[in-house]
Amino acid sequence: MGDPLLIAPINDWGAVLAIVIGKVLIAFVLLLVATMLMIWFERKLVGHMQNRIGPTISGPFGILQSLADGIKFFFKEDLIPDRAQRAVFVLAPFLSFVPAFLLFLIVPIGGDFNGTHDGIITVFGHDTYLQVADPPIGILFALAMSAVAVYGVMLAGWSSGSKYPLLGSVRASAQMVSYEAAMGLAAAAVVLKSGTLSTHGMVLAQSVGGFSNVVPNWNILLTGVVPFVIFVIAATAELHRPPFDLVEAEQELVGGFNTEYSSIRFALFFLAEFMNVITMSALFVTLFLGGPSGPAFLGTSLGWLTGIIWFSLKTFIFLFMFVWFRATLPRFRYDQLMDLGWKVLIPLALGWLLLLGAIDIGRDAGWNPVAVVAVSIALLLAGYTLLRAAVAGSRARRRAEVDS
Repeated sequence: MGDPLLIAPINDWGAVLAIVIGKVLIAFVLLLVATMLMIWFERKLVGHMQNRIGPTISGPFGILQSLADGIKFFFKEDLIPDRAQRAVFVLAPFLSFVPAFLLFLIVPIGGDFNGTHDGIITVFGHDTYLQVADPPIGILFALAMSAVAVYGVMLAGWSSGSKYPLLGSVRASAQMVSYEAAMGLAAAAVVLKSGTLSTHGMVLAQSVGGFSNVVPNWNILLTGVVPFVIFVIAATAELHRPPFDLVEAEQELVGGFNTEYSSIRFALFFLAEFMNVITMSALFVTLFLGGPSGPAFLGTSLGWLTGIIWFSLKTFIFLFMFVWFRATLPRFRYDQLMDLGWKVLIPLALGWLLLLGAIDIGRDAGWNPVAVVAVSIALLLAGYTLLRAAVAGSRARRRAEVDS
């Protein structure tokens, strides 16, 4: 497993280096353009959903609204507070922006997965994948990059030298760390079914024929849907998108961790948020919906273009989902947000992972599948009952301490 461009004996280093640099540049430009389009798409769609005038009529297709904001970011004065830790204050926005781009590098965005092609394309006589890199620990790299973004948020608030950004960064860090655990456990269920940590390997595992060659062999079905739901909820909170946008609760924190930022530095946080939405949507598609793999259109294969079309359509569904969440769902209270992460998602993700593991072990050992599922569910329900009892007991003790 791995990119054949770098595994095969390399006789032409110049061509290989040019292909690698070209893929990096194309990925950067593609992601940057997609981010700008996502900003316009979200504003226009929310404008229609909530009857807001500006994004729907300002210029052709409402595009001047986003253009005006972009111009404003460039020409606003770039301020650094007197009490700020200058070096960290300048570095923090890049710690949010760069991980979003690095995560996108391991996502397969196309390729021919029909027949025996295995997603390989040929560029200047060299076989390669339509992704920048395919490390053997791809999903671990993705989780690491999403975790590194926490440092950008935390350091931005701490280095500002102000109380409100510090409170916002502490709140943001607690939220992101809490939901990282649930997201990792949901991803572990995918690894269990795919048998690989490579993102390209996961797409290959899902590209083979499913049940009766009609139902796709996607991980959303193989894992029983629950890990997919957990991953979507946890990723939404990880990105501090509505209804989990307590990181930027303006009525409580002025503006959150980025209160003291302006001009281009604030724009980097703004771009990082929308870029993370795109990369996380692409990761949803890769882990659970087969990535670029899909049937030929109208019975005719378009080669590697077929993969790009399927990947784009699937990713767009999740982009629409994020915008729909923003336009319709009310914001959680902070205690509700933390309770959902620690008391619901993490136990559910861990329990479901153990259930999938038990089913696989029972199948390999030849055990009765019905008995395995029944015993596993009984044990999980017992564990859930004990957890609820512990939480209820803790609340009762706190009430007793307050009353006394």
